[in-house]
Amino acid sequence: MKFHFVHTNFNVLDLKRSMDFYEKALGLKEARRIEGNGFTIVYLDDGVTDFQLELTWLHDRAEPYDLGEQEFHLALRVDDFEAAHRLHEEMGCICYENHAMGIYFIQDPDQYWIEVLPARG
Repeated sequence: MKFHFVHTNFNVLDLKRSMDFYEKALGLKEARRIEGNGFTIVYLDDGVTDFQLELTWLHDRAEPYDLGEQEFHLALRVDDFEAAHRLHEEMGCICYENHAMGIYFIQDPDQYWIEVLPARG
C-alpha cells in the first residue's frame, strides 16, 4: 500500500486577496474550483508537481481563524532564492528569517506561514 500527497488546505477570509497573494508571491495558479452552498474551494498548483494548495472560503465567516502558535507551515523550494527574497521583501510579507539555515518564511493575508527554501545544490 502506498500513499502520496495530494493537497493541503488553508481556510481564508478573502478568496480573491489570497489567490492574488499566492500568484504574486509564489506563482501558484488556479487549477480547479468547487462552488458549494455557502463555500468555495479553489485548488492552486505550481504547474510542476501534482501537489495542490486548497483554499477554502466559507462565505459567512467574518472572524479570523485561530492558527495557534504558527507551528505548522507549508514549504516551497525556489530556483532563484535571491530573486524570491527580493520580491517578498518588496511585498512586505517576510515574517521570519533563519540566516544560519539559509531559509525564510513569508506570511499570507490570513497569517499562514510559508517556508521558502533555496534550490538543492
